[in-house]
Amino acid sequence: MRFIKWIAAILGLYFYGFWVGLFAFFIGGFISWKLTGGLVGYIGRANGLGSTAAQRNVRQALFLKTVFTLMGKLAKADGRVSEKEIAHTQQFFEKLGLTPEHRKEAIRLFKLGANPDFSIDPLLEEFNRECGRSGPLKQMLMTYLIGTATADGNLHNAEISLLRHISQSLGYSEAYFQQLLTMARAQDHFSRGQYQHSNQQHGGYASRKSSLDAAYQALGVKKTASDAEIKKTYRRLIREFHPDKLMGQGLPEDMVKKATERSQEIQSAYDLIKKSRKNK
Repeated sequence: MRFIKWIAAILGLYFYGFWVGLFAFFIGGFISWKLTGGLVGYIGRANGLGSTAAQRNVRQALFLKTVFTLMGKLAKADGRVSEKEIAHTQQFFEKLGLTPEHRKEAIRLFKLGANPDFSIDPLLEEFNRECGRSGPLKQMLMTYLIGTATADGNLHNAEISLLRHISQSLGYSEAYFQQLLTMARAQDHFSRGQYQHSNQQHGGYASRKSSLDAAYQALGVKKTASDAEIKKTYRRLIREFHPDKLMGQGLPEDMVKKATERSQEIQSAYDLIKKSRKNK
């Protein structure tokens, strides 16, 4: 942690500050890959071992590679750094300490994606070959990327276009892509207990209605849905973001935190809907 300021200054010089903080969140998982997972996974593949552990390590390495590179591509999409983005960067750096080796490799992947001449299509094809059958991994990738793009509170047309291209490459329909965007934004509403703070501080009808609207959007259900339909959707989402399930399919351990946060946000949304319906 004593190198954070020095690292932030160097990375800021490379990438204007904000986007470094966004990809820095994932470097903890990348460290694990560099030390163990990537080597074991690729050796396992080369020797045709096909074991669950080897396959999982390959997926972990590829997931990290894909996340870093695509975040670099997103970094160049809107071309503007806001004060909110800079503040968001500092929050990420509070959690991390990086060795020069890991910083160098993360920068390389990030800069590779940020290069205007770099095509992301071969990378997405590789990701689909290895992880395409894992719906939860694909959804987690989109969750990370949408969170990156919306970190400053805005979603620019260039970012939407890039996210749409990635979504289509993963096999998602336009309708499902729009649903992912809506759900991700609404789930962010519940991050760090925002809905509770909003209700406690303001308590007005408009505030409660806004939180309830976000709750339905976070689950991806309509207000007219039955209790049974909402419960079924809630259980499906909780299963998809269950840490053990995601780790078993190849999500790096250090990146499971985001899935846990999403589970908590989904739980908060569901609890709010239940409470609202019970009070009617």
